Amino acid sequence: MAVNVDPLVVGRVIGDVVDMFVPTVSMSVYYGSKHVNNGCDIKPSMAATPPRVTITGHANELYTLVMTDPDAPSPSEPSMREWVHWIVTDIPGRSNVTRGREVLEYIGPRPPVGIHRYILVLFRQKACVERVEPPASRTHFNTRAFAQELDLGMPVATVYFNAHKEPANRKRHIN
Repeated sequence: MAVNVDPLVVGRVIGDVVDMFVPTVSMSVYYGSKHVNNGCDIKPSMAATPPRVTITGHANELYTLVMTDPDAPSPSEPSMREWVHWIVTDIPGRSNVTRGREVLEYIGPRPPVGIHRYILVLFRQKACVERVEPPASRTHFNTRAFAQELDLGMPVATVYFNAHKEPANRKRHIN
């Protein structure tokens, strides 16, 4: 009998970034034509611009999206855990992230060494969160603390992908 193991548990997203939760909203993430599935590989060059993110939920509800890298600067020594890549608040349900308010501008993955996880976490807001300031630093961000500070509760959806440093283009010079 096959055992179905949650990819968020296997990928240590639950534990390192968020606590166990029950997904209640569907979130689709695309970089170009590539659909992001939990644990898939995305080249940093493909993720240089913000992904297309659509969510279900109720049209009269608002959501917050946070994207972090819990493996910065290196998976073996994540001394900057978490490095925040993007924060968008006030996203209407049944829409996409472009309808929300970007609190922290998107910066794509730039893993210096090893395979890094990039986590997109969606929270349902209890009300409009107008006065959210961007974090003072992108390093040492804490998704749980951020959610607690804004009274967001548990996540309603999460997806993650892996990325590693791409090799530099080397051109052969013939002398």
